[in-house]
Amino acid sequence: MISFSKTGKFHDLARRVKSLFWLKTLGGMGFMVLFFWGYIFILKHSVFPVTEMPALAIDRWIPYQNSAWLLYISLWLYVQLPVILFENRRELVRYGVASAIISVIGFAIFIFWPTAVPPVVIEADGAVLAMVRSIDTTGNSCPSLHVAFSVFTALWLDRFIQRMGGARWVRWVNVVWSLGIVYSTLATKQHVVLDAVGGAALGYVGRLVQARFGGEGRTKEGSDDVAQTNPAARKL
Repeated sequence: MISFSKTGKFHDLARRVKSLFWLKTLGGMGFMVLFFWGYIFILKHSVFPVTEMPALAIDRWIPYQNSAWLLYISLWLYVQLPVILFENRRELVRYGVASAIISVIGFAIFIFWPTAVPPVVIEADGAVLAMVRSIDTTGNSCPSLHVAFSVFTALWLDRFIQRMGGARWVRWVNVVWSLGIVYSTLATKQHVVLDAVGGAALGYVGRLVQARFGGEGRTKEGSDDVAQTNPAARKL
């Protein structure tokens, strides 16, 4: 039997998914296209010599795992989760701006300090490896934008889960998924630990800066949209 509270949470989730649907869909697609265009362009047009990142002991301890590619690729689903939960246009735009800033900082570092992971010999089924590395090679290594967006997304999702009254286990699923993506960057040998540390710092600082200067706490989520759909709300 479904309790009232669970039903209410389901309706809240459905409302969030439907809200600003086309803006979130088209905006997300546009961001992805621009991101990959910039990423690949910088990767293939290095101006300065490429620095090989040093591998630490932990990098040598973690073996290549073909199964980790599923987690690695899951980032592109994971980063969409906060987007579909927005129901306030202003907050959604701020989220997009923060994501763009993280990307620009990463791209600027890649331009002036291009890096790559050390070459490794991988004895495994190369079909998945070849497909992904044709797009996301082992260049543009530090900071890992894969890790940066994993951390940035995890922090945003945790905020949404708390807003919506989600259970503690849902918060743990979010943490485990994010950490799994971070681990996958090492297990697929796309990055080394120093790349992951740099990416985690970039994603964390990006979230803190947005929270500090993005107007959080000064406006209530959904107030703009409620005012638009219910004129009486403007009097409250």
